[in-house]
Amino acid sequence: MANSTIWWLIAGAAIVLELLSGTVYLLLLATGFAAAAIAAHLGAGTVSQLVVAAVVGVGAVLVWYAVQRRRPAAAPTASNRDVNLDIGEIIHVEAWNPDGTATVRYRGAQWTVIPRAGQVPTTGEHRVVEVVGSRLVVDKT
Repeated sequence: MANSTIWWLIAGAAIVLELLSGTVYLLLLATGFAAAAIAAHLGAGTVSQLVVAAVVGVGAVLVWYAVQRRRPAAAPTASNRDVNLDIGEIIHVEAWNPDGTATVRYRGAQWTVIPRAGQVPTTGEHRVVEVVGSRLVVDKT
């Protein structure tokens, strides 16, 4: 079996494992294996193929790592609109309890509402800024 065929099979196996694992790193390493297969097609020796696979695969992982470090950190899950669609929704608080909580009807259920730290509980429209367990943390709109 030709070296290029072996490299293509390794690249395919890495892609299959990538699909099973859900990370991107095996896909990046698979690019290195594919580059080694192309080097084999071009007539490079075995050592050159290994070097190409290592340089391209590890280089791709390092570039991906650098790109990821430059991205801003994702918001915490409790206050991330991409994770919880309640964030940003408007609710109406009619009265606050003496303990600083309120009970509102939202999405067909009773929810406990608490103001964000440092906010004074006032009645009226509020925007959900965070969900902590079964409590909605709100800001006055």
